[in-house]
Amino acid sequence: MNDRMNVIRDTWLIFRHDVRISLRQRAGIVFGVLQPMLYLVLFGPLFATIGTWETLIPGLLIQVALLSAGLAGFGIVFDARSGVLERLRVTPARRVALLLGRVLAGSVVLLLQSLVLVAVGYAFGLRAAVPGVLVGLVLMILLGVGLAALSNAIALTMNPDAFAPVMSTAVIPLILLSGAFLPMSMAPGWLDALSLATPFRHVLEALRELFAGHYVTGTVATGAAVSVVLAVACVVVGTRVFNRANA
Repeated sequence: MNDRMNVIRDTWLIFRHDVRISLRQRAGIVFGVLQPMLYLVLFGPLFATIGTWETLIPGLLIQVALLSAGLAGFGIVFDARSGVLERLRVTPARRVALLLGRVLAGSVVLLLQSLVLVAVGYAFGLRAAVPGVLVGLVLMILLGVGLAALSNAIALTMNPDAFAPVMSTAVIPLILLSGAFLPMSMAPGWLDALSLATPFRHVLEALRELFAGHYVTGTVATGAAVSVVLAVACVVVGTRVFNRANA
């Protein structure tokens, strides 16, 4: 019981510290959502002729998650180079708390970026009901937790100089494979099957159902299950990598 309370306390301390740093770096928050915003402004009017805002905005939210949480490992790279990571290693803080605090702080940033994108989406014509948007944001946070944990684990296990090019190269195809911009049902069979093998396709389709006002469907259940499993699995993997890296 005491050990569990210590983990919660350490997680809260790391979370509070990282949130304060993130909120001070407003430029980082803005630039994280800038690219999806440009897609919204420049591609949205064109997309609206073949689809709806309830289809495009969830796709842009997935893009934000992959760009923001998927590249969260940059923080580990910078902390390792500046010596911050080494100083954290010698503290009595639990290793799982070092990961969870960092990951949850990144989720707050992801939530802020998502809220901005949804707000601008409403200005452009999005008509999604609030309950569907709120449930969708919960799925986004779960997805963000999983992606950030995995990104931090990858950053700890690879050459720091290789992290940026490798992750940047991986993120763009994953965004396209999720069907963020065009439904993958339009793709050839092999590409559609490859898309279904990624978790992001299922989360995105759940978001689109929720934004369309369909709450109790198999697609939503699948997307929710994928989000939970991905978050739990990635946190477990990330914790093990943190423990090994600090052994």
